[in-house]
Amino acid sequence: MLAATENIFGKNSTIYLSIARILWRKTGDFIFDPLDYGTADPMKASAVIHHMAYLEQLDTAKGILESGIDQIKAYGIDTVYKSKNTPKESSEIIKIIDLAENKLRKTLRQRPNNEKEVQDRFEDLLNANEVDFVREQEKIVYSSKTYHPDFSFTRINTVVEIKLCDKKEREKEIISEINDDILAYKTKYPNIIFIVYDLGFIRDTDKFKEDIESMDTVIVKVIKH
Repeated sequence: MLAATENIFGKNSTIYLSIARILWRKTGDFIFDPLDYGTADPMKASAVIHHMAYLEQLDTAKGILESGIDQIKAYGIDTVYKSKNTPKESSEIIKIIDLAENKLRKTLRQRPNNEKEVQDRFEDLLNANEVDFVREQEKIVYSSKTYHPDFSFTRINTVVEIKLCDKKEREKEIISEINDDILAYKTKYPNIIFIVYDLGFIRDTDKFKEDIESMDTVIVKVIKH
């Protein structure tokens, strides 16, 4: 998350500095009764406390990032971006995320039957908003397999991969696919965005994204139909 925030907002920006100060754990001295957390083991209870603090701080980070996105929408990238020389290029990552979160669902009036339908609608959005990209033209060889990212944005060192969750067992399959994709795409692209279009089978989106987004410069957006 921190590396992605730096790439989008700049290392000297208020957004980046605020995220960097988050410790992702319970801080300071605290007294607790392990039994209050369903265990007699102090170590297990401590782990629960730190995890609860992590989730709270994750909400804080989400609020900070949403604030930054709102500022960019209202006033432009220059109001929050500080340190790099290509703010226009970096702002395209924000644009791509915004199109996925706020526009993609509106283009799919009927439940899509396959991933290609979702990809086609997202391509329409990219074209309508004049975003430079290539679709399924990249070849990334990793180990003995060749990968083809759905969308490549070479100027901003980013790839976007779209997944469709259209059945219950698909959730675990997607997680496995994402992990494989990350290993391959990271050999060429530092920034990876996964757009998961969900037809109602992912119950806990935060849990679904948590471990994946713990990897730097990997972003997951779950779009509900």
